[in-house]
This record gives sequence, C-alpha cells and structure tokens, in this order.
Amino acid sequence: MFSRFEWMMALRYLRARRQEGFISVIAWFSLLGIALGVATLIIVMSVMNGFRQELLTRILGLNGHLSVQGQFRDLKDFDPIGQRIRDLRGVISVTPLIEGQVMATANGTAQGALVRGIRHADLARRKLIADNIARGSLDDFKDGGQSVVIGDRLAQKMGLRVGDKITLISPKGSATAFGTVPRTAAYRIAATFEVGMYEYDSSFVFMDLTDAQVYFKFPKEAVSSLEVFIRDPDQALEVKTRIAGAVPGIGRIHDWQQANASFFNAIQVERNVMFLILTLIILVAAFNIISSMIMLVKDKGRDIAILRTMGATRGMVMRVFLIAGASVGVIGTVAGSVLGIAFADNIEGVRQWIQGLTGTDLFAAEIYFLSQLPAVVDWSEVCAVIGMALGLSFLATIYPSWRAARTDPAEALRYE
Repeated sequence: MFSRFEWMMALRYLRARRQEGFISVIAWFSLLGIALGVATLIIVMSVMNGFRQELLTRILGLNGHLSVQGQFRDLKDFDPIGQRIRDLRGVISVTPLIEGQVMATANGTAQGALVRGIRHADLARRKLIADNIARGSLDDFKDGGQSVVIGDRLAQKMGLRVGDKITLISPKGSATAFGTVPRTAAYRIAATFEVGMYEYDSSFVFMDLTDAQVYFKFPKEAVSSLEVFIRDPDQALEVKTRIAGAVPGIGRIHDWQQANASFFNAIQVERNVMFLILTLIILVAAFNIISSMIMLVKDKGRDIAILRTMGATRGMVMRVFLIAGASVGVIGTVAGSVLGIAFADNIEGVRQWIQGLTGTDLFAAEIYFLSQLPAVVDWSEVCAVIGMALGLSFLATIYPSWRAARTDPAEALRYE
C-alpha cells in the first residue's frame, strides 16, 4: 500500500533538523500525550474492574445470592423450606441464619458488631472464611460450644487473642420489674478471619446457630432467614421466581442485586465518567498531532513543490504525511499500552514501594473497604482503548495530509 519511497520521506520528516526543532518537540509531546492517555485509561479501567470484582467476590462469598425471610420476625420450619429450595434447579446450597446487631466489649473497648448464627458445617463450607483463617482453627468452633469466630481487625482493636472471651450485649433485652435489661453473654474466641474487606474484618462475629437461637430468643425451629447460593449470580431473578413458586406465602425474597444496587451502580457510574474524562487526554494529544502536522506541512512547502515537479502524485504526498502523523500515534499507543498493562499487573507492588518511599498510607482499608489495591485487566477494554487511540491518531492526520497534497508547486516556489 505504501511504497518504500513514501516511508523513507515520512521517517526523514519525523527526524527534524535543528531549525525545525520546535516542530519535533510538538510531535514528541503529542506522542507522550497519547502514551500517557492510553496508559492512564488502561490503569484506571483495570483498577475499577478490580474493585468491582473484588467487592463482588467478597460480598457474594460471605452473603448469599438470595435471602429468604419470613413474613414476621422469624422464619419457622426452616429445614423443610430449605430442602424444597435446595431441590430447585440452579440452587447450590441453602444456609439457615440468625442475624442481629450487638455491642461487643472486651478489655475496656466497645464497638458495634453484627452477629451471624450459623452451623459449623455451613461455615466450614464458606471458602471465603475457611481459606482465610488468620488465627486459631474452625475445628474449635463447635455446635453449642459457646464459641465465636470474629474478624481479625475486630480482635486487634480489642486486644483479643484466640482463647480469650468477648462479651456481647444485645439491645433487645429481657423485661424485668426494673425495666428492660440488655442481654449479656460471654463467648470464647475459637478463631479469627481476614477476608480483606474492612467492613467484614472489623465487625462480623460468627456464632453457632443453636447458641444464637438461645441468645436472640428464637424458637428451636426458627431462624431469621435462609441464605441461598446459586450457580450463576446473574440469574438471581429467575431463581427468585422459582423459589416464590415452590414456597408460596414465604414472605420476602431479596437478591444480591437489590441489596447492593446503589453500591454497584455508583461504581459503574464512576467507571463510565472516568472513561470519558481520561479519553479527553487522548483527544488533546490528537489535536497536538494536527497542529504539529500542519506546521510541518507549512515548513515543507518547498520540498512538497519539488517532489511534485519531479513526478510525485498528490496521493504519494498525502501518504507521506499520513505515515508521518500516524507513526506518532501508533508509537504512542503501543508504548502507552505496554506501560499501562505492566503498571496494572504490578500495581500493588508499586503502591507498596511508593508508601515505603513517602511514609504515607495511599490506600487506607478504612476508606476503600479493601486491604489491597486490586486491578483486573480486561483485554476487550484494552483493545477498545487501543482502537480508539489509533482511530483518533489516523483521523488527526487526514486534514494536514490532504492540505499537503493540495499544495500548488508553482505557488510554493514563486518566491524561492
């Protein structure tokens, strides 16, 4: 498509002489702008993807895809209901659960916590918990053993270790002649977990289901909800309809999309806005290519006229400047892609290095929910960014190249 002569002339024009240094500087800034724009866009999109995936993995790893609740405070006869739900297509497991807010106290420290009553076997099947035990062992968490499993950050805040006791105070107390007295009970810490999500690690307490029924005054045949795990989280609405048909009059059924809709919608909106904002960097770099190419065409007017008198066609002249301008965009896009992918793949190491260098906490778990900076490179998005950058670069060279091809040799050489 392009001849060797056209490539030679284009590359020669890119290597500006001393008197054309300003044009070369603009071209280099254009290349740098495209490279930084592409790299920044890939890094930010990867981090946003990482946030969404990590949060989704942790939220759905600790919470069910669907939550089935009774019409009133408790759900009675939960085992037969759970069996009917378990037999439905697409359902993996059903876990009976008792949930309640408490005040946890130890060593003179008090903090709000969320207690979840769950059977030992069900907790052991939760890979997110079982695979992230920081201290102790789940083997010590026994049914009816007056023991709990708490988040590692909660244990650190209260100065607790495995084997110590934590006191839980429920706001829903017992009525006495002197008024309502909060229920208080002490439990031995069997193990601590660290799933990497600050909210869970600093406030969750897992208690045996039988102990939770006694503590929260639930009947033996009742729980607060059933957590349902399904094969495909995206099919939650379909499974929800099946559950409603299999267990009529059950009460309320919530899916994970309803429970976390505002959270994930906020991430999606932020992701789209960041994409649009960072695209402007590439757009500005494309305009720099236009300005540098127009200046190059104006400066090379005499050379263009000589080429035309020597037999070069308008198409050849146009292709020379197309190659020169597009080369800046292609090199910048390739360099930016390599830089962005390499940075995204090693972003946690880069963060640790910068933190060690500056002595500051760049990614506080209390603010960002996660203890590590996640990044997931989506290759379809990378291809879209590369395609957009190349497209803008080629479009930026069309007008200057057309203008060079339209140069009149006689007019250009009139005053030479």
